[in-house]
Amino acid sequence: MMIKRILLPLLFCSVLQPGAQENLKLWYDKPALDWNQALPLGNGRLGAMVFGGPAVEHLQLNEETIWAGSPNSNAHKLEYGVLDKVRQLIFEGKYIEAQDLATAKIMSPKNHGMPYQTMGDIFISFPGHDGYTDYYRDLNISDAIANVTYKANGITYKREIFTSFTDQAIIVRLTADRAGSISCNILLTTPQEKVERMMEDDQLVLTAITPAHEKQSGKVQLETRVKPRVTGGNCHISDDIISIDKADEVILYIAIATNFVNYKDISGDKTKKCKEYMNRSFSKDYQKAKKEHTVFFQKYMNRMSLDLGKTEASNRPTDVRIKEFSQTFDPELAALYFQFGRYLLIACSQPDTQPATLQGIWNDRYLPSWDSKYTCNINVEMNYWPAEVANLSEMHDPMLQMVKEVAETGSHTAELMYNSRGWALHHNTDIWRITGPVDRAASGMWPTGGAWVSQHLWYRYEYTGDMQYLGSVYPVMKGAAMFFNDFLIEEPVNNRLVVSPSNSPENAHAGSGNKATIMAGNTMDNQLVFDLFSNVIKASELLGVDKAFSDTLKVKRAKLPPMQIGRHNQLQEWLYDWDSPEDKHRHVSHLYGLYPGNQISPVRTPELFEAARNSLIYRGDPSTGWSMGWKVCLWARLLDGDHAYKLLASQLDLATGEKKKGGTYSNMLDAHPPFQIDGNFGCTAGIAEMLMQSHDGSIHLLPALPSAWKEGSVKGLVARGGFVIDMDWKDGKVSALAVYSRYGGNCRIQTSGRLKGNGIKIAKGNNPNRLFDTPEIQKPLISDKATLKIEKPKVNKYAGMYDLGTEQKKTYHFKITN
Repeated sequence: MMIKRILLPLLFCSVLQPGAQENLKLWYDKPALDWNQALPLGNGRLGAMVFGGPAVEHLQLNEETIWAGSPNSNAHKLEYGVLDKVRQLIFEGKYIEAQDLATAKIMSPKNHGMPYQTMGDIFISFPGHDGYTDYYRDLNISDAIANVTYKANGITYKREIFTSFTDQAIIVRLTADRAGSISCNILLTTPQEKVERMMEDDQLVLTAITPAHEKQSGKVQLETRVKPRVTGGNCHISDDIISIDKADEVILYIAIATNFVNYKDISGDKTKKCKEYMNRSFSKDYQKAKKEHTVFFQKYMNRMSLDLGKTEASNRPTDVRIKEFSQTFDPELAALYFQFGRYLLIACSQPDTQPATLQGIWNDRYLPSWDSKYTCNINVEMNYWPAEVANLSEMHDPMLQMVKEVAETGSHTAELMYNSRGWALHHNTDIWRITGPVDRAASGMWPTGGAWVSQHLWYRYEYTGDMQYLGSVYPVMKGAAMFFNDFLIEEPVNNRLVVSPSNSPENAHAGSGNKATIMAGNTMDNQLVFDLFSNVIKASELLGVDKAFSDTLKVKRAKLPPMQIGRHNQLQEWLYDWDSPEDKHRHVSHLYGLYPGNQISPVRTPELFEAARNSLIYRGDPSTGWSMGWKVCLWARLLDGDHAYKLLASQLDLATGEKKKGGTYSNMLDAHPPFQIDGNFGCTAGIAEMLMQSHDGSIHLLPALPSAWKEGSVKGLVARGGFVIDMDWKDGKVSALAVYSRYGGNCRIQTSGRLKGNGIKIAKGNNPNRLFDTPEIQKPLISDKATLKIEKPKVNKYAGMYDLGTEQKKTYHFKITN
């Protein structure tokens, strides 16, 4: 018996070890021909795209605070009566007039936000390397290092490049297998303004200032320094070029800094910061710097592993694997894609940095698409969907900090524009944390941004149960709720409280002949405000504060419009039954309540669950990259793993420059097109949802496993309540399970197999762990023309559910029989 007691834990440990981690590489047999083939490196603050050309290495460089413009607010005081007039026109059904008036009088007359910009480029030319053989380049996402090797003139050359997390510099090491073989010229360029170049302390130094944009003066000062460490040979530095001749080894150190301190302060000393970064990195032994960088990165990356199996397809270059994914069985590419999303989040969103923009931290343009800002009607939220579940909670911090900052600037916007308390955010912000409405009313007249970004404050609490944290963010959540408490208005037909004016993000409706988006009481707005009010009510109860305000929110929450099922058996997108089965719009905003929200459930709300499914079928599968990422998540929530996999296959489809085809570029970045990083993060979250869900009162194991992934293992998925899941599965069923409880409390598990051990018992009633609370929504309104067919579950809803009382920081292993 003693031997059995010893061997059982060892057996579970052995089956749950990380698998397939040795093959976390994106690799290619030819250099990048354009930016969408280059490979991304980042340390949260700095970004570099590596092209890997033998004759000319090209590194495109970014620093997170290089934005046009300067501190500003784009809010403005509305003319007397304008808001009331726009609302009146909406209620009268004069939507085009309402939208035109909103564009003319409500949208910001100051600016529409500032663009995130490139610092510039470094070019390293190697004379005589045009003729090369044995070419190979990769990005190893197990250590965050890019490598290039090739032969030229009988000599093997190697490059090793990383953006150091620990030394805050970009480091490039050039070596060859024959001494005295490295000769090159190094040029630094920038598109920025007022450029000055100089040579100082054996360094190439470039300074510049970002431009004005939409009459907002540019005041971000930047400085870039490049310093070589040369072994053997000769080195000459002028104001423009570093020339190296016949060296044995070259290590380049690249440091970038600006005068940015925070969104309202640009009084920093760019030169002092840049010198500090350079001195820190240059003074350190290369191997020590590389090791420290890798150790820092791996403490995040190695928290998770995913093994979906391996086939012969794994031996092909990454671009070929992406191109052939839909025609071949390559489960390891799906696992690599999941881990690549985690890599990107680590690389572009470190604590105390700026949050990930539309392009993360990587942007090669002076005026990028949509300014590469923070679009708050889906994109910035999608960037952070994987943060908690994929075991990267710290990477969530920059977004949570941004929410606190827009709450500060948004209080001015709420008062100035709408005479409301609390704070307001529309559909965009930037590094200066603007919160006024931008662009035309068709897209920008959406005042519900504060409700959505505030959900992320609550997500962090759900995954940690940290009451001190909840107390610190409660004032921000309360401020967002206070705005809607003041801003909601009663619509005249059913006397429901609605957000007006607004739109169901960017989708024109039939009430205007599909010529306007502006409307009141859109389903997404109702869902978002419902969640916001519910979260503030619960936080108020948990913290024992603001009972009177909480009671007010309860009254107003009850007056929000319920979700509605229309004549096509669909979840209505608008207050009226305007949906068309032919509508293929990229946004599926009204399905927020299914994902990332949890208002729609197969058990609690079967009619809405079926209606949401019908809406998603009508919308279709092909779309922009980020939209397909969202649909992976939605189909996973609909418990249809094969359809989720179909969307994943559509997303893992090689994009090669098509203007309207979403998919994935050869460097594995998402194609909207153009590149937007949210699709990567959406698919990473979607794969997690296929393997485990924790939004509906329990931890559901393998809820949407595709039939293609019959066997596999995952380690390190995080459920609400802070439960870390390691599991193997065979024939589509869990075969080994371990649960680590970070914080203790009841752990409710739903699985098809029978669990035994550790005092686990069959679940009864609601989950006593409050971090798994589910919302009680209003009964949906169903059109008399609808013909929904809902089969009631024939088994107890608690069948296959188990409760385990856990202790903090303890791991539990289970026997499973199927």
